[in-house]
Amino acid sequence: MTVQGAIGKTAALLAVLSATAIWSWNAALNQELQPAVLPVAGILGFVLAMATIFKPTWSPWTAPIYAAFEGVFLGALSFLIESGVAARVLPGQAAPPYQGIAMQAVALTCATLFLMLFVYGTGLIKVTDRLKAGIVSATGAVCLVYFASIMLGFFGVRVPGLGMPTPIGIGIGLVIVGIAAFNLLLDFDFIEQGARASAPKYMEWYAAFGLILTLVWLYLEILKVLRQLQDRR
Repeated sequence: MTVQGAIGKTAALLAVLSATAIWSWNAALNQELQPAVLPVAGILGFVLAMATIFKPTWSPWTAPIYAAFEGVFLGALSFLIESGVAARVLPGQAAPPYQGIAMQAVALTCATLFLMLFVYGTGLIKVTDRLKAGIVSATGAVCLVYFASIMLGFFGVRVPGLGMPTPIGIGIGLVIVGIAAFNLLLDFDFIEQGARASAPKYMEWYAAFGLILTLVWLYLEILKVLRQLQDRR
């Protein structure tokens, strides 16, 4: 495993994800995308992600397929967010409330990636064992909150503030965005440590998969916060 190899694999996965995202967006735009594509792509992407996490040796094959399905899911979801509420035009406003939100989220995700890469590369933030434990704990807490939200949702109960266009809801969203951004530091450190330890070659794909997984999470969280901000206008 080398740093250059992991970077190359990450670029390849990003290319696959971007290509399928553009395809699904255009297909949805031309009304050629079947309604079942979105949930199927999401479920298959989740299954492939779990398989890759528990079987890193499969990553040279599962990671590219995961990126392809995730791209289809993100492209279709982003299109629906922008155009699915097109009929709900606010008085005196000529465009849908969420127009352009996907590109804003993409730009902010890329900016966050380069910012965290700069912070890591310059040593402004050292990835210590204490920091790793804190990021992992915070990420676990977010997962528990989301899981509780899903379970409570079956009974018609909402977690106060979560996902709502209120100052508290937006604040919670920004905290989660920050946690996702700090996970990028763990991904960078994983790549560097793996290269130093001369990890097996397939770990380049596994490291690239982990970085893509974090970027997808970051994009979705930024998209959610942008929606909350738009809803407050």
